[in-house]
Amino acid sequence: MRLWSIHPGYLDPKGLVALWRESLLAQKVLLGETKGYRHHPQLARFRQTDDPVATMGWYLSEIVKEASKREYRFDDTKIVRAEIVSPLPVTRGQLEYEWNHLQAKLKTRCPPVYERNLATEFPEVHPLFEVVDGEVEEWERIK
Repeated sequence: MRLWSIHPGYLDPKGLVALWRESLLAQKVLLGETKGYRHHPQLARFRQTDDPVATMGWYLSEIVKEASKREYRFDDTKIVRAEIVSPLPVTRGQLEYEWNHLQAKLKTRCPPVYERNLATEFPEVHPLFEVVDGEVEEWERIK
């Protein structure tokens, strides 16, 4: 499961679809509707909020917005509850790690998107997040 902190606009089509599916799975986990993934480290930051389901809903809503820009049809009725919440902090180090991870994937999976992304000095974040100073997040599994 990869819940990107970077803006979904940087993802290739395959990556955007995967993010949608994995985020819907994350929503089910937060609702207690799964047996697996219950202790997935990427869910820690959502669980620390006052309303993890609403926070995940906002995260999912932004994915739907990106999909709509690309004229994809993601079924937003699958979002249980989406409310604008206070931005979650994400460290600069985490964003750099994710950016490098994404670019490494795109270099082989989707060279045109990789090339487009090369013009980006520092990636924009998903609107749910706010950049703060710091290293890679503790919950990240570094490869």
